[in-house]
Amino acid sequence: MSDMGEMSDMGVMAKARLGTEGPEVGVQGLGCMGMSFAYGPTDEDAARATLERALELGVTLYDTADMYGFGENEKFIAPFIQAHREDVVLATKFGIVLDRDDPTKRAVRNDRAYIRQCVEGSLRRLGTDVIDLYYMHRRDVNVPLEETVGAMAELVAEGKVKHLGLSEVTGPELAAAHAVHPIAAVQSEWSVFSRDVEAAVVPTAARLGVAFVPYSPLGRGFLTGAFVNASAELGADDFRRTMPRFNEENAAANAALLEPVRAVAEARGASLGQIALAWVQRRAREHGLSVVPIPGTRKPSRVEENTAATRITLTEDELALLEPIAGKVVGGRYADMAFTSAGRE
Repeated sequence: MSDMGEMSDMGVMAKARLGTEGPEVGVQGLGCMGMSFAYGPTDEDAARATLERALELGVTLYDTADMYGFGENEKFIAPFIQAHREDVVLATKFGIVLDRDDPTKRAVRNDRAYIRQCVEGSLRRLGTDVIDLYYMHRRDVNVPLEETVGAMAELVAEGKVKHLGLSEVTGPELAAAHAVHPIAAVQSEWSVFSRDVEAAVVPTAARLGVAFVPYSPLGRGFLTGAFVNASAELGADDFRRTMPRFNEENAAANAALLEPVRAVAEARGASLGQIALAWVQRRAREHGLSVVPIPGTRKPSRVEENTAATRITLTEDELALLEPIAGKVVGGRYADMAFTSAGRE
């Protein structure tokens, strides 16, 4: 693949292609979830300014989902999307069903009727007539994958969706889906703390020419060194408090693993987050595929810091220092890993 996101010598953000026939996007995208979901109260003016600043810095892939705040996140970014429709690549997702009466309950649906209901809702909330990249957010194992992707392909034929994506799937699932309709991107957690995708999904994506879109490339903020003890330092409505890696004992052990990241950062005059993002970006070269991480933030200053990481190319010696970290992390990515692809690998 010729375009794997190498940085321009002129400091302009490079581009990477989503799939073999998909759009070119800035080599770093923006995860919009936290602007209205999961991470506590938001300064909406700052979040809107973050969307604008990201675009100025070369970010063109904007990622949301229908379940983020029961559709509120799609509504929140809609004015920005509409104002810049020709300049941005809009990604949203279907598949996770929340319970308004019990936020801890989550179900998954992939059936054709539900997909059609979801796409119409997303189009309406986003105020657009087409979604550039439409993801299956999670796999419903009770629905044949061919049926789900077939229904998604119908949306492409009807002009409601341009390209298809999958989130949290296994390597074989990606291959099976791609045989039904070309998949432009696969999304899963991938960071210096979370590397399980390298066993099967990443090689499959590289073989098929599918781009990889890592979510939580900063370990939900943990890799920035911003906090250690979630129960003490995060608000009561922050969902990270439910995650095993963030509980008191595990968090303290995981915080100690940041020392090599800190050493590389100090030597370069960079932040820990920038080194973590540069590590993810380097995966493109290591594995031979397009990689477009989508760190989330609600602050213009943070998006400036994050995008600057695309101009850092880590050396082999620096990569060697960071290599052992993932194998020492304690605690799962989620309290219930059945909600991910891990249980099906």
